[in-house]
Amino acid sequence: MKKPYANEPFTDFSLPQNVQAFRAGLDQVRAQLGRTYPLIIGGEKIFTDEVIVSRNPAEPTQVIGRVSQATPELADRAVREAARAFDHWRRIAPAERARYLFSAARIMRERKHLFSALLVLEAGKTWVEADVDTAEAIDFLEFYGREMLRLGKPHPTHPEPNHETELHYVPLGVGVVIPPWNFPNAIVTGMTSATIVTGNTAVLKPASATPVMAAWLAELFVDELHLPAGVLNYLPGPGGAVGDVLVDHPLTRFVAFTGSKEVGIRIHQRAAAVHPGQKWLKRTILEMGGKDAILVDETADLDEAAAGIVSAAFGYSGQKCSACSRAIIVDAVYDELLAKIVERTNKLNVGDPASGPGIDMGPVIDEKALQKHLEYIGTGKSEGRLVSGGEALPTPAGGYYLQPTVIADVAPGARLAQEEVFGPVLAVIRAKDFVEGLEIANNTEYGLTGSLYSMRRDRLECVRGEFHVGNLYLNRKCTGALVGVHPFGGFNMSGTDSKAGGPDYLPLFLQGKVISERP
Repeated sequence: MKKPYANEPFTDFSLPQNVQAFRAGLDQVRAQLGRTYPLIIGGEKIFTDEVIVSRNPAEPTQVIGRVSQATPELADRAVREAARAFDHWRRIAPAERARYLFSAARIMRERKHLFSALLVLEAGKTWVEADVDTAEAIDFLEFYGREMLRLGKPHPTHPEPNHETELHYVPLGVGVVIPPWNFPNAIVTGMTSATIVTGNTAVLKPASATPVMAAWLAELFVDELHLPAGVLNYLPGPGGAVGDVLVDHPLTRFVAFTGSKEVGIRIHQRAAAVHPGQKWLKRTILEMGGKDAILVDETADLDEAAAGIVSAAFGYSGQKCSACSRAIIVDAVYDELLAKIVERTNKLNVGDPASGPGIDMGPVIDEKALQKHLEYIGTGKSEGRLVSGGEALPTPAGGYYLQPTVIADVAPGARLAQEEVFGPVLAVIRAKDFVEGLEIANNTEYGLTGSLYSMRRDRLECVRGEFHVGNLYLNRKCTGALVGVHPFGGFNMSGTDSKAGGPDYLPLFLQGKVISERP
């Protein structure tokens, strides 16, 4: 009997023993840098001539690992191997499949600092952000395992005289899993574990910026837990060549994707096509972007609001789909709160996250991202008033650092107020009053997260129905969703509102089958 689900505790880095343990994890990861990782197709490890080189964004000359790159032919083979494995895996009892997840959670918990240290070096995460990422991965394993125990039982229907009727949830088939680079452990683990625990088989195509963490996860399941061959296939490769083959393949049953709006739309469109030999309509589970807002009225605790805005805007360099990209402040407290935001922003410690737990913000993921953010800052300077940051930070190691940037007096319809930057750039928008502020908050094509700071009960009640986002927070920041506590997913162009980490998620990977017998 499993214990009731509980979130994995975060590490307290104020304790010297925890700092020492994390530094030891960094040393262990550094000792493994430069490894070459193979593809895994049908249980076979395949090394290819073409490789993806993963680099430390804080020190780009440091190679984290080299990952074999798939070809379209190998992508086709991976789907076919997954389809063959599905015939066996779908018959495995749900409780047995869940035990694979529980075992993976136990191992990841034992090596928590090792996994987090890799996140620091490969993804440029601070110690705290890396620790939270790994804790969330463990949470997904524990939560989805328990969810499968619940869903794996026959479910009675409304009784009918002289009939015995049950609803069963059965797996779909081959799932293509395409995760993002910004949560290389949590989201990769969550999407992959949801696929396999539900009795489906997975072809995992990791993000090219952080493929080593995904390789570690694949090794954990395949090499250490001896997941049956073909249930999890590890297939790095470019989206255009390899990704299209996976999405278009007639044996692919569903695609689980987390990433940008543009790529998500493309996957949705391609998955809608029915190819020769395809016997189903493919399902898409899409988590896309956000243009998330924190709205503050004149009754709010301004110190709390400033702390929440700065944390949500610049945590992991703003590279979260849930990040606060817009601070919407009513006119009565606009100048006062803006000053508090700037003061807190200017105190952030930007530097190499590997150096210690005192770093508040590390690099952005790569040179392309840095240049894109600088372009948005240039646009922002013409659309508003630069009040903090705005420049790249040259470092001896050549890392991709950018000052946390605040641009005030941005118009609600400006580019900086409408487009997802996905970096440490905050647009501050003045609203006449609460009513106009709420209108501005809803005035984007996205609907992922949002927050209101207010002491007025009527306004807190109002936004419950009128702030159109999938995850709404009241008097707290708009980032930091916890598995099982805050099921995560958004409206409109933020995706299909998949509600990861909640009771509605695993049914997206299943289909209902009703069996009725008259004795």
